[in-house]
Amino acid sequence: MWMLDLARRRPAPRAGLFVGVIRSLGRARALRRQRRALARLDRHLLADIGLGASEARAEATRRAWDVPPHWRQ
Repeated sequence: MWMLDLARRRPAPRAGLFVGVIRSLGRARALRRQRRALARLDRHLLADIGLGASEARAEATRRAWDVPPHWRQ
């Protein structure tokens, strides 16, 4: 009898949606890790990559959803 009850339940969400959410969370986590690493660099390392301390601080404090437009594609 329980098999009939399972058959009447709503279908499972599409796998593609789940995969997309997992990928988005992975990207957000990687971005957070990169921004934290950027915040820890000293001035001479920032100069090596062409950034000043204020630019690095501004990038490191951006929100997770604040990403370049080409990342959203």
